[in-house]
Amino acid sequence: MAAFLRPWMQGPFELLLHAEEHYIQGNDYDRRIALIGFDEAIEVSITVYLSLHPIHRNGREYKREDIYKWSSNYHSKLKFYYAEVKERGLSVRVPIEDVIWFHDHRNEQYHGGTKGIPDGDSLKGIRTAAIWIFSTLFEVDQVEILLENELKARKGHTPERKEEIDKALDEHFGLVEVGGNKYYTSELLYATDPNAYFELGNQLLEKTANDEND
Repeated sequence: MAAFLRPWMQGPFELLLHAEEHYIQGNDYDRRIALIGFDEAIEVSITVYLSLHPIHRNGREYKREDIYKWSSNYHSKLKFYYAEVKERGLSVRVPIEDVIWFHDHRNEQYHGGTKGIPDGDSLKGIRTAAIWIFSTLFEVDQVEILLENELKARKGHTPERKEEIDKALDEHFGLVEVGGNKYYTSELLYATDPNAYFELGNQLLEKTANDEND
């Protein structure tokens, strides 16, 4: 993880990074995951920011009852953020009604079982919103460059998929449904968490080998 970020920024940045990786890949599955990831990064950025001690917010303080109210759901978190932007005298990069539309579109992908593929404009818009919100709240500049550099740094450290691991995962877990479509477990796990892909896959291979030797 990017060591230049303060500890409380790492979680939201990781979500941005994960979404950005799928955004770059650009196939149908990746576009769905990118939409979901950027939307989650927006909510988590605001949630984490509101949970911080004022010393981690450059001294900004809010009433406890207000924090509780703002934290209650996605829409109230957005209302806090846009009020905060206005309070700081900053420009609005993405209108709140657009972010709500992106969020509703995400819910259709995640909960509604729709098979529609997010269009390019929607992905570009929610990506812009997620990066802007993270950058504003945590006062981090050049977030796109940070994402690019972190992805480059990680690229050479992820081993290629292995046929035997793919077979073990897919035989054990089968197909997984995402957004109304079905994907192999090996494909999803490698794309979202390569470490878990190798760890779980090797565990299954080892178990199979032990069973055959018994």
